[in-house]
Amino acid sequence: MDLKELRDRIDEIDEEIVALYEKRMKISEDVAAYKIENGKNVLDREREQSKLSKVKSLTHNDFNALGITELFEQIMSMSRKKQYALMADKGIFGKTPFIPVDRLEMKDVKVVFQGINGAYSEAAMVAYFGEDVDAFSVSTFRDAMRAIDEGMADYGVLPIENSSSGIVNANYDLLTEFENYIVAEQLINIDNCLLCLPDADLSDIDTVYSHPQALMQCVPFLDDHPDWKQISYSNTAVSAEKIKRDGLKNQAAIAGERAAKAYGLKVLNRDINSSEGNSTRFIIVTNQKIFVKDAGKISICFELPHRSGSLYRILSHFIYNDLNMTKIESRPIPDRPWEYRFFIDFEGNLCDPSTKNALRGLREESRNMKILGNY
Repeated sequence: MDLKELRDRIDEIDEEIVALYEKRMKISEDVAAYKIENGKNVLDREREQSKLSKVKSLTHNDFNALGITELFEQIMSMSRKKQYALMADKGIFGKTPFIPVDRLEMKDVKVVFQGINGAYSEAAMVAYFGEDVDAFSVSTFRDAMRAIDEGMADYGVLPIENSSSGIVNANYDLLTEFENYIVAEQLINIDNCLLCLPDADLSDIDTVYSHPQALMQCVPFLDDHPDWKQISYSNTAVSAEKIKRDGLKNQAAIAGERAAKAYGLKVLNRDINSSEGNSTRFIIVTNQKIFVKDAGKISICFELPHRSGSLYRILSHFIYNDLNMTKIESRPIPDRPWEYRFFIDFEGNLCDPSTKNALRGLREESRNMKILGNY
Protein backbone atom coordinates (compact mmCIF):
# COMPACT_ATOMS: atom_id res chain seq x y z
CA MET A 1 0.00 0.00 0.00
CA ASP A 2 1.13 3.56 -0.65
CA LEU A 3 1.18 6.33 1.96
CA LYS A 4 -2.27 7.63 1.04
CA GLU A 5 -3.82 4.20 1.48
CA LEU A 6 -2.10 3.79 4.84
CA ARG A 7 -3.40 7.14 6.03
CA ASP A 8 -6.91 6.28 4.83
CA ARG A 9 -6.76 3.10 6.93
CA ILE A 10 -5.62 5.15 9.95
CA ASP A 11 -8.50 7.61 9.40
CA GLU A 12 -10.99 4.76 9.40
CA ILE A 13 -9.57 3.32 12.61
CA ASP A 14 -9.54 6.78 14.26
CA GLU A 15 -13.25 7.19 13.47
CA GLU A 16 -13.91 3.87 15.15
CA ILE A 17 -11.85 4.96 18.17
CA VAL A 18 -13.84 8.21 18.48
CA ALA A 19 -17.14 6.33 18.25
CA LEU A 20 -16.01 3.84 20.89
CA TYR A 21 -14.74 6.63 23.13
CA GLU A 22 -18.09 8.41 23.03
CA LYS A 23 -19.87 5.12 23.69
CA ARG A 24 -17.62 4.51 26.70
CA MET A 25 -18.20 8.03 28.08
CA LYS A 26 -21.97 7.55 27.77
CA ILE A 27 -21.68 4.45 29.94
CA SER A 28 -19.57 6.52 32.38
CA GLU A 29 -22.63 8.73 32.86
CA ASP A 30 -24.62 5.65 33.91
CA VAL A 31 -21.79 4.68 36.26
CA ALA A 32 -21.90 8.17 37.78
CA ALA A 33 -25.67 7.91 38.25
CA TYR A 34 -25.21 4.61 40.07
CA LYS A 35 -22.46 6.03 42.30
CA ILE A 36 -24.55 9.10 43.12
CA GLU A 37 -27.54 6.93 44.05
CA ASN A 38 -25.44 4.57 46.17
CA GLY A 39 -23.02 7.10 47.70
CA LYS A 40 -19.89 5.59 46.18
CA ASN A 41 -16.60 7.39 45.51
CA VAL A 42 -15.68 8.19 41.93
CA LEU A 43 -12.13 6.88 42.24
CA ASP A 44 -11.81 3.11 42.65
CA ARG A 45 -8.06 2.46 42.59
CA GLU A 46 -8.37 -1.32 42.86
CA ARG A 47 -10.72 -1.45 39.87
CA GLU A 48 -8.48 0.82 37.79
CA GLN A 49 -5.31 -1.17 38.55
CA SER A 50 -7.11 -4.39 37.64
CA LYS A 51 -8.30 -2.82 34.40
CA LEU A 52 -4.81 -1.58 33.48
CA SER A 53 -3.33 -5.03 34.10
CA LYS A 54 -6.03 -6.58 31.90
CA VAL A 55 -5.57 -4.28 28.88
CA LYS A 56 -1.79 -4.47 29.24
CA SER A 57 -1.95 -8.28 28.98
CA LEU A 58 -3.82 -8.01 25.67
CA THR A 59 -0.88 -6.36 23.91
CA HIS A 60 1.88 -8.21 22.05
CA ASN A 61 5.08 -6.31 22.88
CA ASP A 62 6.56 -4.12 25.60
CA PHE A 63 6.21 -0.89 23.61
CA ASN A 64 2.50 -1.43 23.06
CA ALA A 65 2.06 -2.44 26.71
CA LEU A 66 3.42 0.92 27.86
CA GLY A 67 1.41 2.79 25.26
CA ILE A 68 -1.90 1.11 26.03
CA THR A 69 -1.34 1.66 29.76
CA GLU A 70 -0.88 5.39 29.20
CA LEU A 71 -3.86 5.51 26.85
CA PHE A 72 -6.22 3.81 29.30
CA GLU A 73 -4.95 5.90 32.21
CA GLN A 74 -6.05 8.94 30.23
CA ILE A 75 -9.38 7.39 29.24
CA MET A 76 -10.16 6.52 32.85
CA SER A 77 -9.05 9.98 33.95
CA MET A 78 -11.51 11.54 31.48
CA SER A 79 -14.21 9.19 32.76
CA ARG A 80 -13.60 10.31 36.34
CA LYS A 81 -13.74 13.97 35.34
CA LYS A 82 -17.03 13.36 33.57
CA GLN A 83 -18.40 11.74 36.70
CA TYR A 84 -17.16 14.65 38.86
CA ALA A 85 -18.91 17.09 36.50
CA LEU A 86 -22.20 15.15 36.72
CA MET A 87 -21.93 15.12 40.50
CA ALA A 88 -21.41 18.88 40.44
CA ASP A 89 -24.55 19.26 38.32
CA LYS A 90 -26.46 17.26 40.94
CA GLY A 91 -25.09 19.41 43.78
CA ILE A 92 -23.31 16.43 45.34
CA PHE A 93 -20.30 18.51 46.36
CA GLY A 94 -22.29 20.23 49.11
CA LYS A 95 -21.17 23.36 50.90
CA THR A 96 -17.58 24.50 51.18
CA PRO A 97 -16.20 24.70 54.75
CA PHE A 98 -15.05 28.21 53.83
CA ILE A 99 -17.54 31.01 54.51
CA PRO A 100 -17.89 33.83 51.95
CA VAL A 101 -17.93 37.36 53.38
CA ASP A 102 -18.59 40.73 51.78
CA ARG A 103 -15.35 42.18 53.10
CA LEU A 104 -12.65 41.51 55.67
CA GLU A 105 -13.16 43.04 59.10
CA MET A 106 -10.68 45.90 59.41
CA LYS A 107 -12.02 47.76 62.46
CA ASP A 108 -10.73 47.04 65.96
CA VAL A 109 -8.47 44.21 64.80
CA LYS A 110 -5.02 43.27 66.06
CA VAL A 111 -2.29 42.36 63.60
CA VAL A 112 1.02 40.56 64.13
CA PHE A 113 4.15 40.75 61.99
CA GLN A 114 7.61 39.23 62.23
CA GLY A 115 10.53 41.53 62.98
CA ILE A 116 10.72 44.96 64.56
CA ASN A 117 9.96 48.56 63.62
CA GLY A 118 11.26 49.30 60.16
CA ALA A 119 10.86 45.73 58.85
CA TYR A 120 9.47 45.13 55.38
CA SER A 121 6.70 43.09 57.02
CA GLU A 122 5.71 46.21 58.94
CA ALA A 123 5.67 48.18 55.69
CA ALA A 124 3.41 45.57 54.09
CA MET A 125 1.12 45.62 57.12
CA VAL A 126 0.81 49.41 57.02
CA ALA A 127 0.17 49.32 53.27
CA TYR A 128 -2.75 46.95 53.79
CA PHE A 129 -4.20 47.97 57.17
CA GLY A 130 -3.13 51.63 57.41
CA GLU A 131 -0.80 53.57 59.71
CA ASP A 132 -3.19 53.42 62.68
CA VAL A 133 -3.33 49.62 62.83
CA ASP A 134 -3.16 48.01 66.28
CA ALA A 135 -0.13 45.78 65.85
CA PHE A 136 2.62 43.91 67.64
CA SER A 137 5.74 42.12 66.46
CA VAL A 138 7.33 38.75 67.18
CA SER A 139 10.80 37.41 66.51
CA THR A 140 10.01 34.46 64.23
CA PHE A 141 7.52 33.45 61.53
CA ARG A 142 6.45 30.52 63.72
CA ASP A 143 5.67 32.90 66.57
CA ALA A 144 3.50 34.93 64.21
CA MET A 145 1.58 31.86 63.02
CA ARG A 146 1.14 30.68 66.60
CA ALA A 147 -0.19 34.10 67.66
CA ILE A 148 -2.85 33.88 64.92
CA ASP A 149 -3.65 30.26 65.67
CA GLU A 150 -4.14 30.96 69.37
CA GLY A 151 -6.25 34.07 68.78
CA MET A 152 -3.76 36.63 70.12
CA ALA A 153 -3.96 38.33 66.72
CA ASP A 154 -6.80 38.55 64.22
CA TYR A 155 -4.44 38.71 61.25
CA GLY A 156 -0.79 38.12 60.49
CA VAL A 157 1.40 39.52 57.72
CA LEU A 158 4.03 37.14 56.35
CA PRO A 159 6.36 37.27 53.31
CA ILE A 160 5.75 34.40 50.92
CA GLU A 161 7.72 35.20 47.76
CA ASN A 162 10.31 37.63 46.40
CA SER A 163 10.54 38.45 42.71
CA SER A 164 14.30 37.81 42.58
CA SER A 165 15.17 35.38 45.40
CA GLY A 166 12.09 33.18 45.24
CA ILE A 167 9.82 31.67 47.87
CA VAL A 168 10.12 31.95 51.65
CA ASN A 169 10.39 28.23 52.37
CA ALA A 170 9.61 28.46 56.07
CA ASN A 171 6.24 30.11 55.53
CA TYR A 172 5.15 27.54 52.95
CA ASP A 173 5.85 24.84 55.52
CA LEU A 174 4.06 26.75 58.30
CA LEU A 175 0.91 27.06 56.17
CA THR A 176 0.62 23.27 56.25
CA GLU A 177 1.42 22.99 59.96
CA PHE A 178 -1.05 25.55 61.31
CA GLU A 179 -4.78 25.86 60.69
CA ASN A 180 -4.40 29.41 59.40
CA TYR A 181 -5.64 30.58 56.02
CA ILE A 182 -4.73 33.22 53.45
CA VAL A 183 -7.40 35.89 53.01
CA ALA A 184 -5.48 38.60 51.11
CA GLU A 185 -2.08 39.54 49.73
CA GLN A 186 0.00 42.70 49.56
CA LEU A 187 2.82 43.46 47.15
CA ILE A 188 5.51 45.97 48.12
CA ASN A 189 8.66 47.18 46.42
CA ILE A 190 11.93 46.23 48.12
CA ASP A 191 14.31 49.20 48.34
CA ASN A 192 17.38 47.47 49.76
CA CYS A 193 19.89 50.07 50.93
CA LEU A 194 23.27 49.97 52.61
CA LEU A 195 22.87 51.59 56.04
CA CYS A 196 25.55 52.71 58.50
CA LEU A 197 26.15 55.07 61.42
CA PRO A 198 25.77 58.79 60.59
CA ASP A 199 29.54 59.42 60.88
CA ALA A 200 30.66 56.33 58.90
CA ASP A 201 31.79 56.17 55.26
CA LEU A 202 32.01 53.38 52.72
CA SER A 203 35.75 53.01 53.37
CA ASP A 204 35.01 52.19 57.03
CA ILE A 205 32.84 49.16 56.28
CA ASP A 206 34.18 45.62 56.58
CA THR A 207 31.11 43.73 57.91
CA VAL A 208 27.54 43.72 56.62
CA TYR A 209 24.45 42.22 58.28
CA SER A 210 21.09 41.32 56.78
CA HIS A 211 18.49 38.65 56.23
CA PRO A 212 19.81 35.82 53.97
CA GLN A 213 17.35 36.68 51.20
CA ALA A 214 18.35 40.35 51.26
CA LEU A 215 22.01 39.33 50.97
CA MET A 216 21.05 37.12 48.03
CA GLN A 217 19.15 39.97 46.37
CA CYS A 218 22.26 42.18 46.51
CA VAL A 219 24.91 39.75 45.26
CA PRO A 220 26.30 41.97 42.43
CA PHE A 221 26.76 44.89 44.82
CA LEU A 222 28.39 42.71 47.48
CA ASP A 223 30.64 41.07 44.87
CA ASP A 224 32.16 44.51 44.35
CA HIS A 225 33.29 44.35 47.99
CA PRO A 226 34.79 40.85 48.32
CA ASP A 227 36.66 41.76 51.50
CA TRP A 228 33.44 42.43 53.42
CA LYS A 229 32.27 39.79 55.85
CA GLN A 230 28.59 38.91 55.28
CA ILE A 231 26.61 37.81 58.33
CA SER A 232 23.03 36.50 58.12
CA TYR A 233 20.50 37.92 60.52
CA SER A 234 16.86 37.07 61.24
CA ASN A 235 15.45 40.26 59.74
CA THR A 236 16.62 43.30 57.78
CA ALA A 237 15.30 45.72 60.40
CA VAL A 238 16.91 43.71 63.21
CA SER A 239 20.18 44.11 61.32
CA ALA A 240 19.69 47.88 61.20
CA GLU A 241 18.84 47.96 64.90
CA LYS A 242 22.08 46.06 65.64
CA ILE A 243 24.17 48.66 63.80
CA LYS A 244 22.57 51.40 65.89
CA ARG A 245 22.97 49.45 69.13
CA ASP A 246 26.61 48.42 68.57
CA GLY A 247 27.69 51.89 67.43
CA LEU A 248 30.59 50.54 65.33
CA LYS A 249 31.60 52.43 62.18
CA ASN A 250 32.88 49.28 60.47
CA GLN A 251 29.42 47.65 60.48
CA ALA A 252 26.64 48.15 57.94
CA ALA A 253 23.20 46.65 57.35
CA ILE A 254 21.17 45.97 54.26
CA ALA A 255 17.62 47.12 54.93
CA GLY A 256 14.99 49.56 53.70
CA GLU A 257 14.80 53.32 54.13
CA ARG A 258 12.01 52.74 56.65
CA ALA A 259 14.58 51.01 58.90
CA ALA A 260 17.08 53.85 58.36
CA LYS A 261 14.53 56.37 59.61
CA ALA A 262 13.50 54.14 62.52
CA TYR A 263 17.07 53.84 63.84
CA GLY A 264 18.65 57.10 62.74
CA LEU A 265 21.08 55.53 60.27
CA LYS A 266 22.66 56.99 57.15
CA VAL A 267 21.91 55.59 53.70
CA LEU A 268 25.26 54.98 52.02
CA ASN A 269 23.85 53.40 48.86
CA ARG A 270 20.26 53.19 47.64
CA ASP A 271 18.60 50.46 45.59
CA ILE A 272 21.44 47.96 45.68
CA ASN A 273 19.17 45.12 44.52
CA SER A 274 20.45 42.86 41.80
CA SER A 275 17.41 43.61 39.63
CA GLU A 276 15.08 46.53 39.10
CA GLY A 277 11.51 46.10 40.21
CA ASN A 278 12.47 43.90 43.15
CA SER A 279 9.29 43.22 45.12
CA THR A 280 7.96 40.88 47.76
CA ARG A 281 4.50 39.35 48.00
CA PHE A 282 3.11 39.21 51.52
CA ILE A 283 0.11 37.15 52.59
CA ILE A 284 -2.54 38.24 55.08
CA VAL A 285 -3.42 35.25 57.25
CA THR A 286 -6.20 34.53 59.76
CA ASN A 287 -7.41 31.48 61.69
CA GLN A 288 -10.92 31.68 60.20
CA LYS A 289 -12.03 29.74 57.11
CA ILE A 290 -13.35 32.77 55.27
CA PHE A 291 -12.93 34.38 51.85
CA VAL A 292 -14.16 37.58 50.25
CA LYS A 293 -16.96 36.85 47.79
CA ASP A 294 -15.15 38.30 44.78
CA ALA A 295 -11.84 36.51 45.55
CA GLY A 296 -10.06 35.37 42.40
CA LYS A 297 -7.04 33.30 43.49
CA ILE A 298 -6.88 29.98 45.33
CA SER A 299 -3.84 28.43 47.01
CA ILE A 300 -3.75 24.71 47.78
CA CYS A 301 -1.21 22.04 48.73
CA PHE A 302 -1.19 18.27 48.41
CA GLU A 303 1.06 15.21 48.40
CA LEU A 304 1.46 12.63 45.64
CA PRO A 305 2.59 8.99 45.60
CA HIS A 306 5.88 8.05 43.95
CA ARG A 307 4.28 6.80 40.74
CA SER A 308 5.05 7.68 37.15
CA GLY A 309 2.71 10.36 35.82
CA SER A 310 1.00 11.14 39.15
CA LEU A 311 1.68 14.89 38.92
CA TYR A 312 0.74 14.94 35.24
CA ARG A 313 -2.64 13.36 35.99
CA ILE A 314 -3.34 15.69 38.90
CA LEU A 315 -2.61 18.80 36.82
CA SER A 316 -5.10 17.63 34.19
CA HIS A 317 -7.91 18.67 36.55
CA PHE A 318 -6.97 22.30 35.93
CA ILE A 319 -6.98 21.80 32.16
CA TYR A 320 -10.29 19.93 32.09
CA ASN A 321 -12.02 22.60 34.20
CA ASP A 322 -10.46 25.47 32.24
CA LEU A 323 -8.66 26.86 35.30
CA ASN A 324 -5.49 28.91 34.91
CA MET A 325 -2.68 27.67 37.16
CA THR A 326 -0.38 30.58 37.99
CA LYS A 327 2.23 28.96 40.23
CA ILE A 328 3.57 25.59 41.34
CA GLU A 329 6.23 24.90 43.98
CA SER A 330 7.42 21.79 45.78
CA ARG A 331 8.80 21.35 49.28
CA PRO A 332 10.35 18.23 50.86
CA ILE A 333 8.15 16.56 53.47
CA PRO A 334 9.92 16.42 56.87
CA ASP A 335 10.96 12.93 58.03
CA ARG A 336 9.96 11.40 54.67
CA PRO A 337 13.11 11.43 52.49
CA TRP A 338 12.61 12.16 48.78
CA GLU A 339 8.88 12.79 49.18
CA TYR A 340 7.47 16.19 48.30
CA ARG A 341 4.49 18.40 48.97
CA PHE A 342 3.23 20.52 46.08
CA PHE A 343 1.89 24.06 46.41
CA ILE A 344 -0.28 25.46 43.63
CA ASP A 345 -1.91 28.84 43.00
CA PHE A 346 -4.67 29.06 40.42
CA GLU A 347 -7.37 31.49 39.36
CA GLY A 348 -10.78 30.64 40.79
CA ASN A 349 -13.44 31.17 43.42
CA LEU A 350 -14.68 28.54 45.87
CA CYS A 351 -18.27 29.24 44.78
CA ASP A 352 -17.59 28.43 41.11
CA PRO A 353 -18.77 24.99 39.88
CA SER A 354 -15.58 24.46 37.85
CA THR A 355 -13.45 25.16 40.92
CA LYS A 356 -15.52 22.78 43.06
CA ASN A 357 -15.19 20.14 40.36
CA ALA A 358 -11.41 20.48 40.20
CA LEU A 359 -11.00 20.47 43.98
CA ARG A 360 -13.16 17.34 44.30
CA GLY A 361 -10.93 15.51 41.83
CA LEU A 362 -7.75 16.79 43.44
CA ARG A 363 -8.93 15.74 46.89
CA GLU A 364 -9.81 12.21 45.79
CA GLU A 365 -6.68 11.62 43.73
CA SER A 366 -3.99 13.14 45.98
CA ARG A 367 -3.04 12.86 49.63
CA ASN A 368 -3.60 15.43 52.38
CA MET A 369 -4.97 18.10 50.06
CA LYS A 370 -5.53 21.39 51.90
CA ILE A 371 -7.08 24.62 50.73
CA LEU A 372 -4.75 27.32 51.99
CA GLY A 373 -7.04 30.20 51.08
CA ASN A 374 -9.17 32.00 48.50
CA TYR A 375 -8.24 35.66 48.18
